[in-house]
Amino acid sequence: MSYELFISRRYLRARRKQVFVSIITLLSIAGILLGVAALIIVLAVMNGFETDLRDKILGINSHIVLMEYSGVMRDPDRVLERVRRTEGVAAATPFIYAQAMLKSGPRVSGVVLRGMDTATASQVISLGRMREGKLAYLDAPPPPASGLSGDLRGLPGIVVGKELAKNLGLFLYGPLYVISPAGTATPMGMAPRMKKFVVVGIFDSGFYEYDSTLAYVSLRDSQELLQMGGSVTGIEIKIRDLYRADAAAKRMEQALGYPYWARHWMEMNKNLFSALKLEKRVMFIILSLIVLVAAFNIITTLIMVVMEKTKDIAVLKSMGATSRSIMRIFVYQGLIIGAVGTLLGCATGLAVAFNLEKISAAIETLFGFKILPGDVYYLSTLPSQVNYGDVAVIVAGSLLISLLSTLYPSYRAGRLDPAETLRYE
Repeated sequence: MSYELFISRRYLRARRKQVFVSIITLLSIAGILLGVAALIIVLAVMNGFETDLRDKILGINSHIVLMEYSGVMRDPDRVLERVRRTEGVAAATPFIYAQAMLKSGPRVSGVVLRGMDTATASQVISLGRMREGKLAYLDAPPPPASGLSGDLRGLPGIVVGKELAKNLGLFLYGPLYVISPAGTATPMGMAPRMKKFVVVGIFDSGFYEYDSTLAYVSLRDSQELLQMGGSVTGIEIKIRDLYRADAAAKRMEQALGYPYWARHWMEMNKNLFSALKLEKRVMFIILSLIVLVAAFNIITTLIMVVMEKTKDIAVLKSMGATSRSIMRIFVYQGLIIGAVGTLLGCATGLAVAFNLEKISAAIETLFGFKILPGDVYYLSTLPSQVNYGDVAVIVAGSLLISLLSTLYPSYRAGRLDPAETLRYE
């Protein structure tokens, strides 16, 4: 161990006359601890929020949507065959998208009606957890032992989200009417098309917006309701590497040509994920100010130590210590303060980030309130995902700030003139 490091460690130990300096030292360590821990926890929450949101969006939605400019795809089988031969494509399924209304007794709600091919849709999208019923009942009726009454057995099936079921008072194997705003011409004018369905499933995607607005029927039933014949709205595509969705979409457009166009998930949710990235950067800058405040405490501590140790510095210089050695003593002292605060903050931040869901659940139970109400926020739980690259940047930044905060006091200590200091001793 060098004598500079030995002396800097001795200066960190409190003496009777240096209690105030030691208190400021502890405050400096606590400030860096809080700043580093806050940065790690907040960035972990932001990463978890972005990942969870992306997974939920890409569960209900596909990586790429292929459509025609006319809005109707009249030859889906040929297009499906071409799409499945495209490089990087894992699966593809046709779909129908339409606005509709659901009516159950006196209650009415507008919904997004999605027609799906149950044989291939599960390879591309996921509705989350089925709370009741099964998705397969859209094509095949439930078994006799399921509880579905005989007068409803011949009706087509529909799957709705849990929030939509709650709003309309729906229950499993209960009837409802689907009303299409695309009306039928009659002698009395345009009349909306209406068809009776039976609820064969209730899903929970964990996404309030989807659970309250989506309803799924089979592709055949949606074509009959909307009078589309064999046409579909478009094709949903899942690719092997979701971050190469833009390149895969361009390849499909080039292979199929006009009038086909493709949009990938990054385009469809560009504003949302751009806002999340911007918010993450802003939070990083704001919380870094905590570390900067702690760095000013380090400067204050070292200046006070230099003022207290002028005689010691003069003696060391008279014994042959160079100005650079004196600077190292106080640089080491500041770095020790910064390193201890950073390591403690890193440990605290990681401990909280890894157990954030348990901690948030305990707080909700203790105080009796919901941190993330599902009807207000996109998510109902507080997610957390530690990115070790972010942790490395935080630790390196904290140590760099601590190092920079030592330069001025150390420089002033190295410039002390021993003859001037000891003249009146």
